[in-house]
Amino acid sequence: MGAFSIWHLIIILLIVVALFGTAKLRNVGSDLGSAIKSFRSAVKDEEEKKAQEPANLSHSTIDAEAKPVKESESVHHG
Repeated sequence: MGAFSIWHLIIILLIVVALFGTAKLRNVGSDLGSAIKSFRSAVKDEEEKKAQEPANLSHSTIDAEAKPVKESESVHHG
């Protein structure tokens, strides 16, 4: 026989319902459902965002405004 039978699970369920009540369990269930929906929509949005990016941006980009510092412009301490 396994570690848990159907009777063990029913007893655990009854204890959980007695401790928390059905209203609180319903709220937890709805909160969990909305969290899963939010997570799925965020993943979907990220996949769509990646699909819209051009494929040639896979290498790192260089800031166009960055200019190299010349030796004459550097600050000398001394």
